[in-house]
Amino acid sequence: MLINKSPRVIFFSGFLVCAGLMVAALYFQYVMHLEPCPLCIFQRLLVIGAGLILLAGALQNPGVLGQRLYGGMIALDASLGAAVAGRHLWIQSLPFDQLPGCSYDFDTMLEKFPWQKTLKLVFEGTGECAKVDWTFLGLSMPGWTLIFFTGLVGLGMMLVFSPVGKPR
Repeated sequence: MLINKSPRVIFFSGFLVCAGLMVAALYFQYVMHLEPCPLCIFQRLLVIGAGLILLAGALQNPGVLGQRLYGGMIALDASLGAAVAGRHLWIQSLPFDQLPGCSYDFDTMLEKFPWQKTLKLVFEGTGECAKVDWTFLGLSMPGWTLIFFTGLVGLGMMLVFSPVGKPR
């Protein structure tokens, strides 16, 4: 059971899941040649953010207060990730005539616009964000990342409200 594990094991296990997701994302991009849309890239950044928080927690092996702080950061990052994945799923569910038009790719947005406008354009989504290139068990990639981020929110909240191990 998760509650009986040491904080280091829990944090490192979460980090390994995030690392696995990034390996899968890079496999889809470079082996299967599925180019990520701006919302996909933003979800990747949030997976990396969660992974770094989890790795820091594994390296530090915090006491109760540290677990609560790391848990809160994980829950916040994962909540943002769930919001982006949910937005992506919503765009994928739109009828063809209501899809947003195509826009710049993410790198071009970063080069041409200030970060505020880039962020706004990313969240508006583009026509390419509506394209479903891959599914597994009936869910597209944003569907699976939404499940992942929801699980991470749960992990973060568990650490906030029920830290594991002995108090220091």
